[in-house]
Amino acid sequence: MVGNLSKRGYIAAHGGGMVSDKSKLTFWLLMAPLLIWLVTLIVLPHVGMFLVSMREKIGVREYQTSFANYEVFFNEPLYWNTFARTAYMSITATALTLGIGFPIAYYIAKLTRGRTKTTLFLMCLIPFWVSELVRTFGWMILLRETGVFSNVLQYLGLVSGPVEMLYNDAAIMTGLVYTSMLFMVVPLVTTLDSLDDSLIEAGYDLGASSFAILREIIIPHAMPGIVSGCIVVFMLSLGNYLTPILLGGKDSLWFTGLIYSQFITRFNWELGSAFGFLLLGLSSLIVFVGLKLSRQSLTKTMGQA
Repeated sequence: MVGNLSKRGYIAAHGGGMVSDKSKLTFWLLMAPLLIWLVTLIVLPHVGMFLVSMREKIGVREYQTSFANYEVFFNEPLYWNTFARTAYMSITATALTLGIGFPIAYYIAKLTRGRTKTTLFLMCLIPFWVSELVRTFGWMILLRETGVFSNVLQYLGLVSGPVEMLYNDAAIMTGLVYTSMLFMVVPLVTTLDSLDDSLIEAGYDLGASSFAILREIIIPHAMPGIVSGCIVVFMLSLGNYLTPILLGGKDSLWFTGLIYSQFITRFNWELGSAFGFLLLGLSSLIVFVGLKLSRQSLTKTMGQA
């Protein structure tokens, strides 16, 4: 009998080990495509771009390792002024998108039901059924000197002649907000939808004002969605190329335009790679500061939004 018990214990111990090994193997097999994708399309290209940014051309096919490309950026006012302008415009676009998107998301999540809710959400999705290039060209048709808005203003007698609304900061901001709106509304709707209506009703029953309920109940609950939406919108605005160039013109002074110029026009891959890493560092820094100011963690934000 003692022998039988020993055999059972041996089988149980080794059988459990086999199950554990199979679980680990299954886990790594499931993770393998993701890891291959991350390493192949994200890690290796960034490592390669960083190595290229550290090369200084000293002759025909002769290079040396140095920070010369980064020094060029800091020594040229045009470069770092454009860098700062791009960051400022991207932060402004993110704030405007949040200011417009939050009421829309709240109305969809809390004030509509059934088919109306689905229809409104679908209306937010419809513009994104076409590419960003087509949407930007649509705004060019509306804002150009012979466009819809100019003709309407002339028809109403508000202006005496054609009005050019393209190729300025307002046009760029309009395009950035429009192209990023969905990425703010979706996480906000998801987060606000999980807010229990009884909490808002309890606040009114206790005599709280609408502003107090917004400040103490709604915004704290929606904070993961707010931070998540702001991160995505900011990243999209900072790295956008089509919208600033098409709506702002060739003199729009957008940093991605400088990167494109270095890679494609001047064939200066070393300086273009350095600009790319500087843009990556800027976006990471601003996201980090935003998370600290909002007292949110990236894991919590992405997990709840």
